[in-house]
Amino acid sequence: MDVTLLGTGAPAGLPRPDCPCAACAAAQGENARAATALLVDGALLLDLTPGAAFAAARAGHSLTGVRQVLLSHPHDGPAVEVPAGLPQPGRVPDGRELALLTGHRVRAVAMDSPGTGYAVSGPDGQRLLYLPPGGAPAGLEEPAETYDLVLADVVGRPDALARLRAVGAVGPTTDVVAVHLGHDVPPGPELARRLSAAGARAVPDGTTLVVGSYEDVPDVPRRTLVLGGARSGKSVEAERRLEAFPEVLYVATGGSRNGDTEWAERVRAHRERRPGSWRTVETCDLIPLLKDDGPALLVDCLSLWLTDAMDAVGAWDDAEWADGGERALRDRVRELTEAVRGTRRTVVAVSNEVGSGIVPATASGRRYRDELGRLNAAFAGECEQVLLVVAGQALVLRG
Repeated sequence: MDVTLLGTGAPAGLPRPDCPCAACAAAQGENARAATALLVDGALLLDLTPGAAFAAARAGHSLTGVRQVLLSHPHDGPAVEVPAGLPQPGRVPDGRELALLTGHRVRAVAMDSPGTGYAVSGPDGQRLLYLPPGGAPAGLEEPAETYDLVLADVVGRPDALARLRAVGAVGPTTDVVAVHLGHDVPPGPELARRLSAAGARAVPDGTTLVVGSYEDVPDVPRRTLVLGGARSGKSVEAERRLEAFPEVLYVATGGSRNGDTEWAERVRAHRERRPGSWRTVETCDLIPLLKDDGPALLVDCLSLWLTDAMDAVGAWDDAEWADGGERALRDRVRELTEAVRGTRRTVVAVSNEVGSGIVPATASGRRYRDELGRLNAAFAGECEQVLLVVAGQALVLRG
């Protein structure tokens, strides 16, 4: 089963007319996107958009063989005039199935927002799922049969991907392609980087995908370290990397700090930002979590883990530091990095990058700065991907 993407953009396209934003300004050439529409085996058209016939011709196809046109958007009729020779667009009621003479079967998938999703099975058994903009499947049952190809609003609704993964509808070999891309997506290579972290990708308009061919499916890094300065956006970046995955365990190493109202406000802001399905545990005992099997871990952050470890070995006292404290801290860091090396879980860890700032005025402050630099370097050495976040922008240092 072949799928040609006549467009991959949001309903208003990309760039939007007369929009001066950075994403629209950068949307030139293959980064320009018409409203999303799919041509399946030349016989089934999902969503009729302006210029669909010309888009098909540019991709080397014709709409003359289309036997069915189905709409996914919330509106009941096409936004454009139906080209001559095309069937009148329609919609399959939620849960109902439509059989085409070409051997394709189309089942309407209920959404949690207005619109209709479509699960399409080809004559040879390949399966694809197409979701409307801003939509996620509702009422999924486990276990589900794995789709070969999923086309969805990955940027706007990463939780849709998480729901599909939770029931097995998206697996390691599922090709997840982001569509409905508008001017709220990051411009340039940043889009590809974010999608890759979610196990998804974007393709230019006119691309033909072979359903069941997964050579281009990006590998999600097993271990990622996100570094950054204060308020740089490092925690937001770390959380974003796991939005498309179910059952994330958020490991908070800072404790509650009873009585500290400023810290309580920071914790509240973090919790409100995270998906409601994530669980939180407050601990600095990371090694058992890394050794156990389980859902993805988000550790925020290593700098607070180091503070706890230095407290435990008496690192702030020069005499204790010289009399075994330094050696004990090195052992703790080695045990942690060995656990990271051997973990089977997906791990995203956050840490502060403090080595580029003002030299601390105290010996203990300089000791902490030095040990955090050593910890970050050791942890990064075990990660497939390392990022440095500056002013909200993620720079890839590795991977």
